[in-house]
Parts: sequence; C-alpha cells; structure tokens
Amino acid sequence: MSRSAHKLSHIFRQALSATLVLMVLCGVLFPCLLTGVSSLIFPHQAAGSLVEVNDEVIGAEHVGQEFTKDYFLWSRPSSCHYNVYREDENGHRFYNDGSEFTGLASGSYNAGPSNPALSTRVESDLQAFLSKNPTVSADEVPTDLLTASGSGLDPHISPAAAAVQVPRIAEASGLSKTTVEEIIAQHTEGKVLGIFGENTVNVLAVNVDIAQEMGL
Repeated sequence: MSRSAHKLSHIFRQALSATLVLMVLCGVLFPCLLTGVSSLIFPHQAAGSLVEVNDEVIGAEHVGQEFTKDYFLWSRPSSCHYNVYREDENGHRFYNDGSEFTGLASGSYNAGPSNPALSTRVESDLQAFLSKNPTVSADEVPTDLLTASGSGLDPHISPAAAAVQVPRIAEASGLSKTTVEEIIAQHTEGKVLGIFGENTVNVLAVNVDIAQEMGL
C-alpha cells in the first residue's frame, strides 16, 4: 500500500471511529441519561404532563384542545382545530366545524396582514364569538381570542381572554360568576421567574374543574 493510500485509510478510520463514538455518546447514552434523570426528578413532566380524571387520561397540560360548548372556556383559534375530531357511523372523521379531518397536524394559518383571507377569518371568528357572548362588545375581545399561535396547539389564553368569557360560562353552566372566576384564578400561571413571558390561563385545567363542578 502506498504512503498516500495508507494515510487516506488512517484518516477514514479516524473519521469512522469519531462518528461511532459520538453517535453512541450523543445519540444513546446522553438521551438515556437525561430520560432516566428526568423520570426520577420530574416523573409527571417526563411522562408528558398528562391530565387524568377518574384514572382516565383526557389530555396533556401543555397541549391545547378545542372546546365548543358554551359552558366551557374557549381556546385560541387553531388551523388544525387542536386535532379534535368526531367520527360518524361510517368511520369518517370531521372537525367540530364539520370540515374533514386531515390527520394529526400542527401549524398556523400562515396568512400575512396583506392577505384578505386573514381579515375574513378574523372577522368570522369575531362575529361567532360576539354571537355567543352578547354582553361583550367587539373592542372588548382580547387579541389572543382572534389570533392563532404558531403551533396551533397553544394550551393557554390570557387572563383577559378568560375573564371576558365568564358571563357566558356562568349562564350556560349554572355556576355563579364567582365560582367560575375562582376556578380561572386557580389555574392562572404567573410569569416565569416573575419576569419572563406573561400571565396565562390553562384552558384544559379550567374546563376540567368546570365539568366537575357541573357534575359532568
């Protein structure tokens, strides 16, 4: 074997060895270590922060759901309807608005300010909200109830977006406004470390408590 061929073979073996070592360290050992440590220290979070009611998993704390009943707190708009669908007797799947379920997905509407589709969609959502919340005027509807998150799976809304829905929820559920407000307050999360982000309300957590108060 010539000197150049021997050198090339040596370089190749070094590259292959480095690749295998890094693959084992970064692709196997490190993830297993993190998974093991997190399972010991944060078992609930490591398992997906699942929400259970009567020993049945109904969702996850950090993945939003679409709620349409008047007695529930509503989430932000979602281009994928939070992947919530129903199935008819023929096995066909549909979103709650009647459109065909297109499979599990995430994402936004991706319509810019210059796109008429954005204005049409926002105006439609605004009118739908106002029709179900007659005590609220258009300028009182918080922005996050008309805009979708980048993932379309946001589990939170702002405290203002929750508060504006209290009259409708109270009337439809038969619960007092005070009770609904207390439930929302219990599931209002503050800023991270007191300075990062904004105060948020977990929609699923609120609706679990509302359902239990109603005896559902």
